[in-house]
Amino acid sequence: MAKERIRVIDADLGLSGQGSDYRSGFQELVAEVSLGHIGIIFGYEVSRLARNNSDWYHLLDLAAVFGSLIADTDGVYDPRLYNDRLLLGLKGTMSEAELHLLRLRLEGGRLSQVRRGAYRQHLPTGLVRQSDGQVVKDPDNQVRHVIELLFSEFVQLGSCHQVLAYLKRNDILLPRHQTAGFHKGELLWKPPSEAAVYDILRNPAYAGAFAYGRKQVDPSHQRPGYPSTGRLSRPMEEWIHLQQDVYPAYITWEQYLANQDRLHRNAMRYIEQKTHQALGATREGPALLQGLATCGLCGHLMRVAYKSSQRYLCSAMVKEFASSRMCMSLQGSSIDQVVTQAFFDALRPSQLDALEAVLAAEKTERQRLGQQWEERLQRVQYEAHWAQKQYNAVDPENRLVAAELEKRWEEKLHELQETREAHQRFLHDLDWPQLTPELCEQFRHISDTLPALWHNDQLSNSQKKELLRTLIVRVVLKRLAPDRVEIKIVWVSGHYSVHYAQPPIRCESDVTGYQEMVERIGVLWQQGFADSQIAGQLTTEGFHSARSTGVSALAVQRVRRDRGWYLHLEQSRNALELDGYLTPRGLARLLGVNRQWVYRNLENGAIDPQCFVRHPQSRVYQIRNDDETIAHIRQLLLRNLDTQGGI
Repeated sequence: MAKERIRVIDADLGLSGQGSDYRSGFQELVAEVSLGHIGIIFGYEVSRLARNNSDWYHLLDLAAVFGSLIADTDGVYDPRLYNDRLLLGLKGTMSEAELHLLRLRLEGGRLSQVRRGAYRQHLPTGLVRQSDGQVVKDPDNQVRHVIELLFSEFVQLGSCHQVLAYLKRNDILLPRHQTAGFHKGELLWKPPSEAAVYDILRNPAYAGAFAYGRKQVDPSHQRPGYPSTGRLSRPMEEWIHLQQDVYPAYITWEQYLANQDRLHRNAMRYIEQKTHQALGATREGPALLQGLATCGLCGHLMRVAYKSSQRYLCSAMVKEFASSRMCMSLQGSSIDQVVTQAFFDALRPSQLDALEAVLAAEKTERQRLGQQWEERLQRVQYEAHWAQKQYNAVDPENRLVAAELEKRWEEKLHELQETREAHQRFLHDLDWPQLTPELCEQFRHISDTLPALWHNDQLSNSQKKELLRTLIVRVVLKRLAPDRVEIKIVWVSGHYSVHYAQPPIRCESDVTGYQEMVERIGVLWQQGFADSQIAGQLTTEGFHSARSTGVSALAVQRVRRDRGWYLHLEQSRNALELDGYLTPRGLARLLGVNRQWVYRNLENGAIDPQCFVRHPQSRVYQIRNDDETIAHIRQLLLRNLDTQGGI
């Protein structure tokens, strides 16, 4: 046979035959057979062609149609013949089974190493495996210190995003040992990203734990042609193997678990097998119970809405059970006031002294940032010195190499100059907060001064929320009446206390004890008390109005007038007759004139003063109701009509 009629296909060397999606050589073979270009296929054994029955039988069907023969070390087979096809099918089945057995053996050997702790998995940046297999922390001080700084700041700030902002603000780079690509094996310093910070916080190796099976393959998520896809993160209880105290730790295992719990709560996820729900990261909104407020009807976390004022809402029943109405919509300010006061009351017995903690935190922060800049400067100085040594060691006549090394040296010198300038700005421009004597005194008696700081807006909303969360785990809200909300505060100790808030409502008649308050107003009115006196007495007795914690005089007046309960002065002014005398209203109705005409003539003396008197208490005008007086006033009215043409 001529050599030009022989085609060697070796594109699939080193690839498994379990599938054909990513085997270009096998796909080429199938295409050539389907075009009738192949007379005979030579292979060392069937497993070299396919280890998957679907691919193997597809090839056999095409070979039988176009008359292609198949040969291996045992002989030549014609797929069109029954016996040969049966034998080839049996070989394909055994090849697929052999692959399964190989996979079981390999996986079993890997799991055996995992259980012994001898399996060498990829280590994150900050851990290094020595030649003898022992794992130690990275000998680079800057790498270790940056990782330690990241974990400590997460404990302080409590949010992945806030840690990222801190690193960006202080121009701190994150180290990364490249395991692939152009810079494989090198240590690179990269700008921090949220994904990088999150990966470091999530990796249990930094807590000294060996974890295998954190990501497992889900065939339903695999993409054809991409064998590395379909790997999904699994919860800790589904990891294949977890062993603590294997690697040198940057944090304790307890701190790692606390960090994972905080990440879950920040992401507002419901944590299974726990009775509490996610708190969520603190925001800048004025609603202080964001992430803490829980619906007392359905148990779901309540959301916050900002309209005219903040409100705590729960619509879980509408979303999950298609209920016709939402669980609750509560006015937030009154609830926040009650919870804040309970928080202040809880602080008083302890008399917290946070001055030393603040000073220590400030000093530690200075030392950490200063250390980061010094180590960064040392690294850049070393790289510039190394570039200089490389340039000095090259033969000057080798212009091509010398030019490139000179360029690298200049780049390192430029980077060194920029780093020095940034370091000087850090030393001179960093404005560290100083504690004044007044502020020191406030910290020494924080339980007494915190309310003043709180109400004078010297604390941001996010700081207030963080302070509340130091003692409060959950706040369960339940509306008992339109104007009464039960507040159950669950403290970090596991105990709870019950409080009540009085939110403002729209309708006065929905106030708790409204009928009793009306009856009490009637009793006090009959006793001759004024509106202000009645309001003060009702407030003392615990009554309140729809939008106030007490009862106002205006509310009392509104109740009286709606029911026709007038005080003596009002009765005098609105009556037609009083003690046998006509009032200005009664005289005006008798004469058919405007009441103002009567008042004007009484006050200017046009009506004879002997015709009227004034009530000694209410000072209401009382006009004699006799024929002579009425005739006198009628004559006065006629004269006004003649002279003025009207009244």
